[in-house]
Parts: sequence; structure tokens; C-alpha cells
Amino acid sequence: MTIFDTDAQPEGSANKIYFAAWRWHFYAGLFVIPFLTILALTGMMMLWIAWIDGRDGERTAVVPQEIGLSVSSQSEAAVAAVTGGTLKQYVAPRRDDLAALFRVDADGEATMVAVDPYTAQVIETFPRRSGWYDFLDNIHSDLMLGVVGDRMLETAASLALMLVATGLYMWWPRDAGWRRALTPTLGAGRSLWKSLHGVVGIWMSVFLVFFLISGLAWAGIWGGKMVQAWSQFPAEKWDAVPLSDDTHASMNHDRREVPWALEQTPMPASGSDAGIAGVSGSVTLDSIDLLARAIGFEARYQLNVPSGDTGVWTLSRDSMSTDSTAPTTDRTVHVDQYTGKILADVRYADYSLAGKAMAVGIALHMGTLGLWSVLANTLVCLSVLFLCVSSVVLWWKRRPTKAGRLAAPPMPKEMPLWQGAVLVGLGVSMAFPMAGIALLSVLALDLLVLSKMPRLRQSLT
Repeated sequence: MTIFDTDAQPEGSANKIYFAAWRWHFYAGLFVIPFLTILALTGMMMLWIAWIDGRDGERTAVVPQEIGLSVSSQSEAAVAAVTGGTLKQYVAPRRDDLAALFRVDADGEATMVAVDPYTAQVIETFPRRSGWYDFLDNIHSDLMLGVVGDRMLETAASLALMLVATGLYMWWPRDAGWRRALTPTLGAGRSLWKSLHGVVGIWMSVFLVFFLISGLAWAGIWGGKMVQAWSQFPAEKWDAVPLSDDTHASMNHDRREVPWALEQTPMPASGSDAGIAGVSGSVTLDSIDLLARAIGFEARYQLNVPSGDTGVWTLSRDSMSTDSTAPTTDRTVHVDQYTGKILADVRYADYSLAGKAMAVGIALHMGTLGLWSVLANTLVCLSVLFLCVSSVVLWWKRRPTKAGRLAAPPMPKEMPLWQGAVLVGLGVSMAFPMAGIALLSVLALDLLVLSKMPRLRQSLT
């Protein structure tokens, strides 16, 4: 094993900046690598489960027949299969050989019922969001720790952006040229691992940044409080339509299902003369389904029944829910439960710029655009796993034997352009609050604890 002097001070201002970037890269990696590994593994497994088996019974097969029964007949069979159940949602099959799905709630629990649309026979019932996909999704979303897990993942994703930035700075070609930066140099031992780590990192950097940013848009602080709050569809576009106290997020169940751009937008309310012509005649489940087909909802779409006296019928189709493979066809329509008038018709074109970017970003992030996106996302996940493993190998080969410490890269005692580094740190902290909290926590730990415990400080350096 090659031995490196981890305490040697670098010479020259360029080398000092390089070592400072390396040190931050090292410490950020200590925190980030476990989380990136979890996200890559669960993300890749979710990709293939969704592609092969689908979610929530959406691939339940039936034998096609010439004529199907009414949606109301199917729903009656679904409700009867759940004791004390109340119909909440109908999900139309995307193909003629697939079952219709109904969400039926009872005692606060949501049950999915797969029904043969030709015979109204109940094929199976199961708790909603109870499959392997959803188990992995719960880990991928918040480590099954709720808000605490969400904050941990947001911190890791924010620091991972710093990891990418410092890694690019270190691997950026200066004298060697781009050929060496973009193609691995064959060798032995640590030099080969370093070359592979750098080459994979620079090729994957753009994709990794995309996945980190699109994932952060779902996070509680950066996404929910900073970005999403300023990027919602403006409800005032619904001219003179009464609004409910509930937002679109009220239609979520256990996880986010409503399009990102609509979550914080108020729902319209039933019970007025507002709206445009929709259902002619009595307003029933069947007439609402006929309206959906008449206004362009083809194949798979979702129909949410009204909740409460002011609730509305909601028709929706979006790629995030795997209703389609084209995020630009996202559409949500609200219908008054009493008059059958259309109160709101929100399409992709109505989203804000951030909302449009997120609609496309979610589809790319989740790999719902077809097999090519599943394969592309799998390649990204495998690359992230390689970067995590190779970073550990590089550290293992660099560390001094029996050193009894982490052997972090040395921090230059005299740091040139330190003011710029401070400004960069402040900028990162303001843009990504959880990264700022992490940096301040490390600084406080160093000043208040490690400075008084030299042996512990030495073991961590």
C-alpha cells in the first residue's frame, strides 16, 4: 500500500485551494455517501418494480369483452367488498385487458379494489400503498422517519451539491487536457481508482445535479417553503370561482400524488352558479365519467369524488401518477358536485415556469417516460453507487496504517482568497438552508467541543 503524508502542507496558492476543496469534499462525503447509497439503491429498485409490476394493482389483468359495465355498477361492487366503506376514487384502466381500480376508505384506512370492468367481479382487495414499491418509496422519501428523515435527506442532498462542485474543481483539467479528464487512465492500485472516480464523476455531474435539485424540490424546507410556495398555479385565474379552505394537497394520501404545481393552490368549491357547461342532466359517477371522456380524458385517468358539502369532482391525468408518459399532457379538471359545471381546467400550459420544469423533472426523476428513461436512470443509479464505493476505496488506499484517525486531507494554514470561500459558503447557506445549518453545526462543533478535546479532534482529522 502506498503511504501518503496527510499532514504535509501544500505549496503554492493553487495547491492550497485544491487541498481546501479536497478537505471539504472529504468531510461532505463522510455525511453524504450513506444517504446517496440508500437513494441510489431504493431508486433503482423502484424503477424496475414500477416498470415490471406497476403500482397499486394497475397491472391486474382481465379478459377483454365487447361491452363493459357502467362505472357505477363497478363501484357498487368495490364498495360492497369493504365493510363500512366509502368510495373515494376511481382509476380507469389504461388498456382493455386491465382491471379498473377503486379506492374505498373505511375507519381511516384506504383499500384498493381491483374490479373486472366487464363483469363487475371483484378480483382482489389490498391496503393502498402497501406493496414493495411503496415500502422502498417510504425509505427513499424520508427513511421511514417522517420529518426527521426528510430533513436528513435534504441536508445530504444539499451537501451533495457541494460534493459535486468540489469534485469538479479538483478533476477539472488544467495542464493535462480534457482527454485525460474524460477517459480513464489505465494503471494499477489507487491511480486507477482515482481515474475511474474522476471520469465517472465528471460525466455524471450534470445528471447528479439534476436528480439532486429535482429531489430537493420535494423536500420540506427548500422545496415546500422556498421554491414551491412561489411557483404555484394562481387560483385567481379561475374567474369568479368560489374557493375552498382546502388546498389540492388535501387529496394526497400518505405521499404526494397531486401535481407539484397545484399542491398549495386552493381547491374550488361547489354550491354556486359559477363555471362553464359540463354535465347535462343529473350529476352522477357515470355522467362525470362520460364528461371526462367527452373533454379528452382517454384511457387511464383518475376521478376523485367530492368530499364534504363544498367538495368537487376532480378529474386528473399526470405522468407523476403514471397516468401517462408525457408530462406536457398533465391536466386537472374540477366539476361542481351540484350543477355539473366545470369550475377549473388546469393544464400544463397554465403552470408557472417552475411548475413546468418540475412536471418534466418529476417524470425524468421517476423514470416514467418509457423504457429508455428506466434504463437511463438505472445507469445514473449505478454510477452513483460506483462513486460511493470508489470514494471509500480511495480513502482506504490513502490512509496511513495504524494511524487511528480519519486521515483527512490537510487544511492549508494560510488560505489564499479566503474571503471568496466565505462568500461561497454564505451563498450556499442562503440558497440551501439545510446545508447552511450543517456547515454552522460543524463550525460550532469545532469551536465549542473539538477545540477543548484535542485527542478527539485529532482522530477526526
